[in-house]
Amino acid sequence: MNDKYFETQAIRTQIERSQFLEHSTPLYLTSSFVFEDAEDMRASFAEEKERNIYSRFTNPNTSEFVDKICKMEGAESGYAFATGMSAVFSTFAALLDAGDHIVSSRSVFGSTHSLFTKFLPKWNIETSYFKIDEVDRIEGLIKENTKILYAESPTNPAVDILDLELLGRIAKKHNLLLIIDNCFATPYLQNPIKFGADLVIHSATKLIDGQGRVLGGVTVGNAEIIRKIYLFSRNTGPALSPFNAWVLSKSLETLAVRLEKHCENALKVAEFLERHDKIDLVKYPFLKSHSQYEIAKKQMKLGGNVVAFEVKGGIEAGRDFLNAIKLCSLSANLGDTRTIVTHPASTTHSKLSQDDRLETGISDGLVRISVGLENVNDIINDLKQALG
Repeated sequence: MNDKYFETQAIRTQIERSQFLEHSTPLYLTSSFVFEDAEDMRASFAEEKERNIYSRFTNPNTSEFVDKICKMEGAESGYAFATGMSAVFSTFAALLDAGDHIVSSRSVFGSTHSLFTKFLPKWNIETSYFKIDEVDRIEGLIKENTKILYAESPTNPAVDILDLELLGRIAKKHNLLLIIDNCFATPYLQNPIKFGADLVIHSATKLIDGQGRVLGGVTVGNAEIIRKIYLFSRNTGPALSPFNAWVLSKSLETLAVRLEKHCENALKVAEFLERHDKIDLVKYPFLKSHSQYEIAKKQMKLGGNVVAFEVKGGIEAGRDFLNAIKLCSLSANLGDTRTIVTHPASTTHSKLSQDDRLETGISDGLVRISVGLENVNDIINDLKQALG
């Protein structure tokens, strides 16, 4: 990450000041940029010089945001998107051709699963899944036309952990692109490129924003690969807005201090739940009871802000728990300052069959809690009264 610490990079990486010498980066709410003369315009469109032309291509605010993420992740280049899912879709659409094949962890975000199973097959692109506990099957799934190895770690919503170093070795051995969704960890807690990832994707809507205000996504990594994603995206138009980029860039300035508190609170919540007699199972990467605890400690700085746990009594018990919540929010989002509780089996993953849910680690009683920045005693007291 160059020669400065994470927090300093987050605060001091800034676009060049204007003639007004502003301390904080201004907003560049413009759709286009003007040229000095005909030659400047020609050279700019010929990409003989780096400059802003049109905000669908680049904008000073989006450039600053991407530059910060690149420094944090140890990436060469990147592109910012309107949402996390536009980052996922555009990355795959830019890099895959008809007839290509993906090998992916089965434990992926629901919309990513839909992309793999409902939309990419329209272009003759297939996906083979391996389960979290079946990493030894990965090499057996690789075909001649396999191009990408993909995974989330920690996973959504069951916070399972995949060994990124192992995935990196497999990808290198078989000449595959390794793409990691790093949304739950953020660049502060984990840097997949260190373990062999070619690209890292974030839904910036979550912890990077951290306050539930804006949507955004970003893909960073190898410059040659990012160039393909950039060319696809400047033509198809999924670009992040300058305003949202400005918000997200400012959010990165507090990412480290926020994550420290999120993780401290989450660990205390996980420890409380692990002791409760109405809870069957608690999953949090930095709990010693987590089956991938040692892997998590190897590749993550802290355990993140998401805790998954199973309420005894299945779907009805899960619904009753949500109905009894008073302080925490019931929402499908995560990574907010506010603690958010979700029951996937009856909400976000209710359209999946029970077998499909179980394949991704979602039991009927599973609850996902995105632990916020409230006083942890208030969070625990709310969970305690909701559990009865």
